[in-house]
Amino acid sequence: MGHSPSPGSDSIDNATAHVEHSTITEKWRANTKDGDTAMTLFAETGMDDEPIDPKEERRVLWKIDFMILPYLAVCYAFFYIDKTTLSYAAIFGIREDLNLEGTKYNWLSSLFYFGFLAWAFPTNFMLQRFPIGKYLGFNIFLWGVFLMLQAACNSFATLAVLRVLSGAAEACADPAFMLITSMWYTRREQPVRIGLWYTANGFGIALGGLLGYGIGHIRGALPSWKYEFLVIGALCSAWGIVMIIFLPDSPVTAKGLSMRERRIAVRRLRDNQTGVENKHLKPYQVLEAFKDYKLYFFFILGCVCNIPNGGISNFGTIIIKGFGFSTLVTTLMQIPYGVLIAISILVCVYLNDRFKNRRCLFILLFLCPNIAGAFGLRFVPQDQQVGRLMCYYLTGPYNAAFVLVLSMQIANTAGHTKKVVTNAVLFLGYCTGNIVGPFFYLSEQAPYYELGIWSMIVSHLIEACLIATLGLLLRWENKKRDKIQSQMEGGLEGRDLDATAFLDLTDRENLNFRYIY
Repeated sequence: MGHSPSPGSDSIDNATAHVEHSTITEKWRANTKDGDTAMTLFAETGMDDEPIDPKEERRVLWKIDFMILPYLAVCYAFFYIDKTTLSYAAIFGIREDLNLEGTKYNWLSSLFYFGFLAWAFPTNFMLQRFPIGKYLGFNIFLWGVFLMLQAACNSFATLAVLRVLSGAAEACADPAFMLITSMWYTRREQPVRIGLWYTANGFGIALGGLLGYGIGHIRGALPSWKYEFLVIGALCSAWGIVMIIFLPDSPVTAKGLSMRERRIAVRRLRDNQTGVENKHLKPYQVLEAFKDYKLYFFFILGCVCNIPNGGISNFGTIIIKGFGFSTLVTTLMQIPYGVLIAISILVCVYLNDRFKNRRCLFILLFLCPNIAGAFGLRFVPQDQQVGRLMCYYLTGPYNAAFVLVLSMQIANTAGHTKKVVTNAVLFLGYCTGNIVGPFFYLSEQAPYYELGIWSMIVSHLIEACLIATLGLLLRWENKKRDKIQSQMEGGLEGRDLDATAFLDLTDRENLNFRYIY
């Protein structure tokens, strides 16, 4: 398949644009081997042969929502609960039972992400190669098994190995959720849908608090921290089996949709110009991804967005307990925090949709409570327990900002191989942030963790600068493309979106592509 001579270049040549556009138009019906899998649905009918009633399209969208969102939401709740089991185990006595002195607990928090980091690229390429629903479900089942095995650990070394394996099993989760969202939803719909399944993050914190409270009351033969691993692990594995059986792999093959509904589901995505799926690994798209400045922005954003997460998810219960609460009350105090996160995400994606995708603006807006809360934790007097608790709760809405960061990545990357690579790199940054984050929380500073709180403040300020810069760059890119196409035959209004929608072109190759910021 033809592509621009310099796919990584920052400028688009007028002459090249004319040649590319005419060539692409000719290839729409001819090129089914190297193009998107969605092209097989239109090999005979073509894109415009079936009129679609808007009411029928809305019915299909509702059907898609029920086929996709519940599975991702429940999975994401378990995903967060799983990552906080070590935090609850810490207040249930695992540090004393396994002699986790000094930085050993910090290392257990970070080793999980070393496994994630090591397996990030292989698992993303497997997501491209294998049926995405079944591969995701299999990994969820595995991470539940590894979690249950942690209850059998009797030393730092054995627990460390299982933490690494758990991280590797979870490495596909976030990238898979993002690819699934991009396969089923338009770019305008994506922030709301990401917000809906990411909201389960907040409910996961709340549910984790309830489960922790219930598990803390178990009076059995085992220590409470072992029941934490066994119960949560069993639930995760059970849900993995449900995902394998019921989550569809693609709108092109979804058994829950008729053939006409599949075509409607795919045609809705035409304006995305990002396609649905392509099973062929394309080396030139890998190269283009690494030549694209956006990749490095998303890597650094993944890092600075998750340095606070790496600290709070592992030390949040210890910080709250430091306010003077008992162990069991501490578990309940996480419930309002989780609910606030869920509400902030829903409000953020609603406002973003209401005001037509002003994503950078709302990222900056929803970073403000986090910055204020972090400053409060650092400077509000230690005897003001209620005020410090409120400041802790204010550090939650960073999740809403991160939802829009994720939506910017999938909306602004086209070409399936390029999407897979960019996904992987963003989550390399995600891992890096979560690995580094806990080490700012020095044991000798417990439970106030002055350095840890400063790491939150600095990270959020860097994130705000990066988002403002990226938004300006993407706006400039769009204006440049508008100028080029306005000088071509037919102008901006004459663009043939059908011709380029499913040829698996990258955002650099496709002159019809417009960035969202």
